[in-house]
Amino acid sequence: MTEILKKQILELGITKENILFDEPMAKHTTFKVGGPAECYIKVDDIKELRNILKFAKDNDVPITILGNGSNVLVLDKGIRGIVLNIKFNKIEMMNLGEKIFANIGAGVKISVFGHVLLKNEITGFEELSGIPGTIGGAVRMNAGAHGKEFKDVITTVTCMDYDGNIKQFENKDMHFEYRRSMLKDKKYIVLEVSMQFQKGKEKDIKGKMEEYLAYRREKQPIEYPSAGSTFKRGTDFITAKLIDEAGLKGYSIGGAEVSEKHAGFIINKGNATAKDILDLIEYVKNTIYEKFDKKIELEIEIMGEN
Repeated sequence: MTEILKKQILELGITKENILFDEPMAKHTTFKVGGPAECYIKVDDIKELRNILKFAKDNDVPITILGNGSNVLVLDKGIRGIVLNIKFNKIEMMNLGEKIFANIGAGVKISVFGHVLLKNEITGFEELSGIPGTIGGAVRMNAGAHGKEFKDVITTVTCMDYDGNIKQFENKDMHFEYRRSMLKDKKYIVLEVSMQFQKGKEKDIKGKMEEYLAYRREKQPIEYPSAGSTFKRGTDFITAKLIDEAGLKGYSIGGAEVSEKHAGFIINKGNATAKDILDLIEYVKNTIYEKFDKKIELEIEIMGEN
């Protein structure tokens, strides 16, 4: 990024502390790997977001959207252009009879929202409350856990297109499928999500949340950096089961390893590069195809340049 462009970005009226140049993405991803973003901007204001998008369009600067940095692998050469870290953190509740509606900013962490619902004795989100990441990212990929997906609680999604126009989509307009929505194909930035829940009892909600958290601790390698589940479930097979049957648990390349606790997770044992992780992903994919004639797909998203 040229010094002229950097100077222009600093003149967009954004809080200077929220603009970082040549920022290592390893600091902002749960994999703890990744090269620098040319420009990393935390944005929590609609007007600022519009200004950035207009600047990027006028100057042909690529835009990458990032939430909590989970479910992504940033490559070693980093990301060209501007990385926008969405920080819309509003949480509003509306009680309409037996139904309770919540409006949640895209930057709210899922775990934080889960605890707000617990505090207010609102049920219907317990299965999802332990998913790492933010609301916006989870909506984009229709994240799920324990038999429930985000599509099951969403009523509307408010987005901004790259021209700065705000649009609201009903649940059906989002075309939710397994680990995807229309946001995977169309260029919209999630601003806010509306969800529907019911009144519950704190004891019951807390019990469920603790049960699901205990399951994660027992079954998933949360003690190591990762991007969550690396591979999608197959249409007629369980991917982690095939990886296990192929004898790949514990297989490593550099600092990247197929978790011995859960074969569906690739973990950073402490000194992995993005190339290590990418090479291991390809090795696993090729091995599963050779042994079982099954093509496995990534659940995580790859960003940047290798």
